[in-house]
Amino acid sequence: MHERELKAFVAVVEAGRMDRAASSLGYSQPAISYQIKCLEQELGTRLFSRYPDGVQLTQDGAMVLPAARAVLALFEGIKDVTVRAASVESARPRSRRVTGS
Repeated sequence: MHERELKAFVAVVEAGRMDRAASSLGYSQPAISYQIKCLEQELGTRLFSRYPDGVQLTQDGAMVLPAARAVLALFEGIKDVTVRAASVESARPRSRRVTGS
């Protein structure tokens, strides 16, 4: 399971359509469909019922959604921590080692 698959899943839920989710993420519609297919295969269940005018969450999809949002929030928290750590590190004065000549 990858972050991009979870992002695609949540984006499709929020947009109600794969093409709109793709547009919001800057992907092509086939790329979003592929991410959803990979996630469904890994989880062993269908997350959406597909219709000509959009998608609807299945019962399994509705159960997965809160966990997917929580995992994405954790990813963002990890990224925030590492960005803050990097900015603190870069703000520290660097000591020079003086070696004897």
